[in-house]
Amino acid sequence: MGPLIVATSTRVSFFRTPTAPPGGTCRYRKASARARWPPMKGSGQVEEVSNEPLYRDRVCGIDIGKAGMAATIRVPSEENPARRASETREFATTRRGVLALADWLRCWQVPAVVMEATSDYWKGPFYRLEAEGLECVLADPKQVKHLPGRPKRDTCDSAWLAACFERGAVRPCFVATPEFRVIRLHTRYRRDLTGERTREKNRAEKLLESAAIKISSVVTDLHGVTGRDIMDHLIAGERNPKVLAQFARTRARRKITELEHALEGAEFFTPEHAALLKAMLERIDGLDAQIARLSQVIERLLAPHEEQLAQAESMPGWGRRSAQDALAETGTDMSRFPTPAHLASWAGRTPLDAQSGKRAGRAQHKKGNKYLGAITGETAVSAGRTQTREGARYRKIARRRGKAKACVAVGNTQLRVYHKLLSNPGMRHEDLGPDYYERRAQTRRKIAYHVRELEELGLEVTLCRPSPAQDDPEPTQAA
Repeated sequence: MGPLIVATSTRVSFFRTPTAPPGGTCRYRKASARARWPPMKGSGQVEEVSNEPLYRDRVCGIDIGKAGMAATIRVPSEENPARRASETREFATTRRGVLALADWLRCWQVPAVVMEATSDYWKGPFYRLEAEGLECVLADPKQVKHLPGRPKRDTCDSAWLAACFERGAVRPCFVATPEFRVIRLHTRYRRDLTGERTREKNRAEKLLESAAIKISSVVTDLHGVTGRDIMDHLIAGERNPKVLAQFARTRARRKITELEHALEGAEFFTPEHAALLKAMLERIDGLDAQIARLSQVIERLLAPHEEQLAQAESMPGWGRRSAQDALAETGTDMSRFPTPAHLASWAGRTPLDAQSGKRAGRAQHKKGNKYLGAITGETAVSAGRTQTREGARYRKIARRRGKAKACVAVGNTQLRVYHKLLSNPGMRHEDLGPDYYERRAQTRRKIAYHVRELEELGLEVTLCRPSPAQDDPEPTQAA
């Protein structure tokens, strides 16, 4: 061979084959060949294999943008059935463009379509093609990520999606039914408005702090009856701390002296501050009215699912609004999640494995449905204040590993119970008590003690459970 050029980081091994003496043969080479290479069986020829098994025979992959989309179909070749034929076309994302795509797919007898979840652009074509009777599959971008080195164009992406789909390499994402798509729009918008109202309340508190008014350090709720009356009179022009403190209500009247001290900086509250505070309070009132109207609509839309709402509300830490938001995200059909672990994973309430060799990786939770994750975060903290099994679990984990991991762990437990409840109509949550983990540990200690005593007598002990144990009643009830 001629000279070779390799990178300095490449590991190279040199081996010199012994040469035969003049007029003789090289015995080393023959012996080495016989020792290293066993006799080959078969014809010794490389055969072409074209009968690769396919998950689907006729598929279409769509790469969606805001105004247009590229679609690639893959069907059996008419000349050679063992080979594949493909064609790529571009369509608009308008109603007329999607209907033209549906007609083209019917001409080629393509029954299934796969598309990537790109922002919210996928929803229009997905719903339209679904209404036209086609099987639509939504792919997670992480599953169909383009390999490095391949061209990154819409047409290439659509061909890649179709190739992955026909080989069964795409797992469908959860897509809500048409009924719960409408309900989900209302619950998500209500949650967004609630977050905006909270931000506006924080702005009002910071405005008062900038004017040296420390009322939020005395009253529990700045926007309660007492705090709102005091802010209304501040806007009206009242600056006397003793007069303002007399607007305290109920339990706040015990703190009149503290209120007077907190309101002594009212002289720094200028008319400009009053105008800003008035605008903030008006916006808070407007958001309250919008949230109330949305709640009425959500109650009407979820009226046929009152039984499932009652099941969810029976769990510790869950209220009416939490049950409504969770039901809007998951729907009532739990068969779409094969196991409770699938539901917890979809919501992002499971640990994220990042192990490589001996490195365990950082303990993080995976990303999932952010709305359902927010719901379980609130319900987990609320359940942590109760004297229940979930509360004991939250406090137990929070002491050792922190509150963030306790929220994820308790959220995982709650979603598993939620799946169990909705899978069994009429079932209600039955709490196992705050001493559940202590009782279970005591039972295990007793079992270990008696087994050890019997083994010391020379007996071999075999434990079996003919029926579900009393300390682990999860198979018979949702707990």
